[in-house]
Amino acid sequence: MAGAGSRSSLRGALCRLLLTVLVFDFACEACRKVILNTPANLEADKMVGRVNLQECLKSADLIQSSDPDFRVLGDGSVYTARAVVLSDEKRSFTIRLSDSSRQTQKEIPVLLEHQKVPRKRHARETVLRRSKRRWAPIPCSMQENSLGPFPLFLQQVQSDAAQNYTVFYSISGRGVDQEPLNLFFIDKDTGNLYCTKPVDREEYDVFDLIAYATTADGYSADLPLPLPIRVEDENDNHPIFTEQVYNFEVPESSKLGTTVGVVCATDRDEPDTMHTRLKYSILEQTPRSPGQFSMHPTSGAITMVSQYLDREVVDKYKLILKVQDMDGQFFGLMTTSTCLITVTDSNDNAPNFLQNVYTVSVEENTYNVEILRIPVQDKDLIRSANWRANFTILKGNENGHFKISTDEKTNEGILCIVKPLNYEEIPQVVLEIGVSNESPFTRDVPLRATMNRALVTVQVKDQDEGPECSPAVQRVRIRENSAKGTSTSGYKAYDPETKRSTGFRYKKLHDPEEWITIDENSGSIRTSKVLDREAITPRRDYNVTVMAIDPDGRSCTGTLVVNIEDVNDNAPKILQNHVVICKPKMEYTDISAFDPDDSIHGPPFKFSLENPSSETSRMWTLSTVNDTAARLSYNKNAAVDVYYIPITVRDREGQSATKTLTVDLCACTHPSQCARTVRTTGVSLGKWAILAILLGIALLFSVLLTLVCGIVGARKKGFPEDLAQQNLIISNTEAPGDDKVCSANGFTTQTVNNSNHGFCGTMGSGVKNGGLETIEMVKGGHHTLESGRSHHHTLDSCRGGHVEMENSRHTYSEWHNFTQPHLRDKLHQYNKNEDHLSSRDYVLTYNYEGRGSPVGSVGCCSDKQEEEGLDFLNNLEAKFTTLAETCTKR
Repeated sequence: MAGAGSRSSLRGALCRLLLTVLVFDFACEACRKVILNTPANLEADKMVGRVNLQECLKSADLIQSSDPDFRVLGDGSVYTARAVVLSDEKRSFTIRLSDSSRQTQKEIPVLLEHQKVPRKRHARETVLRRSKRRWAPIPCSMQENSLGPFPLFLQQVQSDAAQNYTVFYSISGRGVDQEPLNLFFIDKDTGNLYCTKPVDREEYDVFDLIAYATTADGYSADLPLPLPIRVEDENDNHPIFTEQVYNFEVPESSKLGTTVGVVCATDRDEPDTMHTRLKYSILEQTPRSPGQFSMHPTSGAITMVSQYLDREVVDKYKLILKVQDMDGQFFGLMTTSTCLITVTDSNDNAPNFLQNVYTVSVEENTYNVEILRIPVQDKDLIRSANWRANFTILKGNENGHFKISTDEKTNEGILCIVKPLNYEEIPQVVLEIGVSNESPFTRDVPLRATMNRALVTVQVKDQDEGPECSPAVQRVRIRENSAKGTSTSGYKAYDPETKRSTGFRYKKLHDPEEWITIDENSGSIRTSKVLDREAITPRRDYNVTVMAIDPDGRSCTGTLVVNIEDVNDNAPKILQNHVVICKPKMEYTDISAFDPDDSIHGPPFKFSLENPSSETSRMWTLSTVNDTAARLSYNKNAAVDVYYIPITVRDREGQSATKTLTVDLCACTHPSQCARTVRTTGVSLGKWAILAILLGIALLFSVLLTLVCGIVGARKKGFPEDLAQQNLIISNTEAPGDDKVCSANGFTTQTVNNSNHGFCGTMGSGVKNGGLETIEMVKGGHHTLESGRSHHHTLDSCRGGHVEMENSRHTYSEWHNFTQPHLRDKLHQYNKNEDHLSSRDYVLTYNYEGRGSPVGSVGCCSDKQEEEGLDFLNNLEAKFTTLAETCTKR
């Protein structure tokens, strides 16, 4: 049945072709002949080969075959319409190509042939090799997924040498001795090439074989022949979508032609053939009606075909998509996929009031309270910016008494009073309220049409109110320096219902300087002091806070501003006391004045020299700079000195003041370089300064008296019994030598370089001044500071209680200058050995080894030059017994 249908369709096509030829009188031309090598048996719907149609006629719009057993596709592929058996060696037909626009027709002769089996050559025959000829590669192809029978004959390979000699054939390459192994083999005698099993083109699209022709004795009759075997594609792969489910979103306000999304599919068959030419389409839409989307057949783009979507009606669409190869022909392979399109919300629905008129009442003087909730309805997506409402008071709120906001949960408008209403002034308020969304409206309509409106009437209820302080700030004027007790009108409150100011009590809450008293019944004020305008800040205005109270105890508060009228009671003052003029660099200096009075009593000022002497007038001049400043200039012959110049300054009403200005005319380049001590006049000491001076003098006398008494007492006293305890001191010096200190009563102070001659003297009082300690030493001992005479004072003389002190005393610096050279000489001698060479074994420097002994120094007790005068050691305390035994010679 299929074959009969094909033949009838082909006959119809041929008839139409003949009619077209008769009408248009085509000029038929023949193209190059095409030869296809085929097996003798051909299955139905199998590819025989491919013809290059573009080479013959590129613009052909009609392709026909003269043989109904074969059909030709647009890419030149030749297929069998039914099973064909080639009984003869050759079979031919014609492919007709027509271009109706150009009235052109061309034909392509096609020859189908199968090879005869050649005879066998005898091995003994002599091979004549023709060196100038080669066997050419034979084009060969095989059908993908062939059903056999296997082994399937592909073609016959022949060598020119086989015409006269026996030749054996062999092959190698992928599919023979390479993977996949044993797919092809060749009959060594006939050269017939066979395939042993079906081949998948998507795995192997071509096999490059090498054919060899050799004689029986192994001689190569020809060079190796490349033998490519191309696997002809079969439409055995379905196109596949890249995703099983596609998800797209599109705003509901999208216009006609908006692209929703693009889908894609792939096909593993041979590219650029009908097997991979895909066509997309929509099989089904849910909900079915109306059809909102279309699909481009080649790009896979999904677009809108409706004017606009309505999310509030349908918020999601489901599409079943189809893709089919063979350019969508009925015999092409197909696959389906699912596409889910979500319609996103747009602000295409304006909010609407549930009612357009509201009435509400509120008590007067009420504020910061909610008085009304206004619900609205919006079909857009809840909790989105397209749904949330924005309320606006369009009219009636010119005084700012009301405020409206949005409840985020319920989307209601909340109307509140933020400023008290006064029934006596406004008994009723009519508000016009509009509502819109946070997002702009998407439809092409005017904004006024999208804003819904409602009227709200607010009825104000009257209350029995207390006094009203209005205006809150009231002003009165009082002249400066008015006498104490001056009276004037004060603050007035009134009853808002009766508009009268009687029956109130007034009370002063705040008065910064306590200048005002207020009458409790009338509210009038009276001065309690003389008012000084210059004593307040800001000047002129003085604020007093007043409270008015009605008989029921209700009150209000206001401010009474007392404006103090200025009186010219202050003379202008010169700001400078002392100025420096560098001569000759500076030729003048500017002085300025200030008047604390009001400007009507102030500048312009007039500056002048007050009773100047002839010398002052000759050396100094004053000139005006501006209303508040003058310029003081000196004569070039003026000597460098300090001048005292009296200057008088007057305001515009003649109020004046005189000030003596100290002018330092100095030879300098900058005033800071002038170090002249400024002598000031009229300096007086306060009582606290005088008291501090007297206390200082008394303290100084007490210190001097204490020193005098101590010195006199020390001269009259002998050694006490605990003298040793008073003179044992802490000594951490271990080298060089042993230091001893004498007290003011004559005890031994030093022994220099460990000599047996003790230097004994009286240490005077030491006074530290700025870190330098000055010590007076009485001359005596082995060396004096003047003549170096030898004086030998024993311990007896030291402890005699009274030592005759010479008139000559020397300070510590003189003592240091005298002893240092001698000490250096001694140390230098001690630091040499017997050969007078430097050595470090004699005098060593000792470092700090810690705190001294808790029992004090043993320096004084180590002096063994005297055995007399040590009886006091017998009177030491118990802790000094061991020390006394060590110091006493036995």
